[in-house]
Amino acid sequence: MDPKKLSYFATVVEQGSLAKAAKRLTISQPALSKSMDRLESELGMKLLERSPAGILPTALGELIYSHARAIRDEMDIAAKRLEPDREQVQTINLGTLPSLTSNVIPRAVSKWRQQHPDVLLRVVEKVQVELLLGLLRGEFDFIVGQTEFYDVFLEGLKQRVLFRDRLCVFARADHPLFRLSTLSWADLAQYPWICPMVGWPQRTILEKLVTAEGLDPPRQLVECGSIDFTKSLIASSDHLALLPAHAAISQTTASPIKALPITVAELKRDIAVIFRERAPLREISQDLIHFIREVGNDLASATDTAG
Repeated sequence: MDPKKLSYFATVVEQGSLAKAAKRLTISQPALSKSMDRLESELGMKLLERSPAGILPTALGELIYSHARAIRDEMDIAAKRLEPDREQVQTINLGTLPSLTSNVIPRAVSKWRQQHPDVLLRVVEKVQVELLLGLLRGEFDFIVGQTEFYDVFLEGLKQRVLFRDRLCVFARADHPLFRLSTLSWADLAQYPWICPMVGWPQRTILEKLVTAEGLDPPRQLVECGSIDFTKSLIASSDHLALLPAHAAISQTTASPIKALPITVAELKRDIAVIFRERAPLREISQDLIHFIREVGNDLASATDTAG
């Protein structure tokens, strides 16, 4: 099978139209149509059929498409990995959870940069599912996320645990809840909360914890994925939020938010580096991962001692 024809075939399936696919591939429609006819002839099977909705793959076409897409993605990844060598500029594309960009990732990058002053580093924040999808598509060299969400995806990824993280319920330093001798989830549920969108790990954990106590989830909710906005709102109101223990650590001034003295096993999580099995990590990436592990463990030890 000709890899170029397979790549063309994948684009036709995704565009649902020969005209749209030809435009995207910057080739003529007759040339693309001829290429698809030859692919079907070479395989001895019908792969595409026309319908009122456009061009659709047959059952066999769906099977070939899954392989064609993987081949095309591998070719794209190879091209991207060669680009830095042609440009004489090494590049790392890192995807990470927003909750790790307030402390862990910046501190690790600061240390790593001293060893690699000329490497271009791109850092992208996304939720776990989007990180994994981006990794599978070759958008990232590696991602740093949670291990709990790894098993829902297909083969082709590998992971290594870097450090143990702990989520805490944060409130402003003078919040009324700090005056209570004992805390329960019923006490916490009475206050407004800031939560990520539905489906994010912290949101799911909160809902499970309050439901286990026979309580309804908090009704006063602000949905937001920004860690900076979450911390600002906590500091200036009665809102509560689940954040990593290291989120309140500041290198310059005392933090205006504090962790409430309540914890359960569900608030612990493993942070791992996840990468494509067929795209081994380069030395510059391994160096950055080393510092992420080092900083993560140092911050985890500091918060455990403070707790």
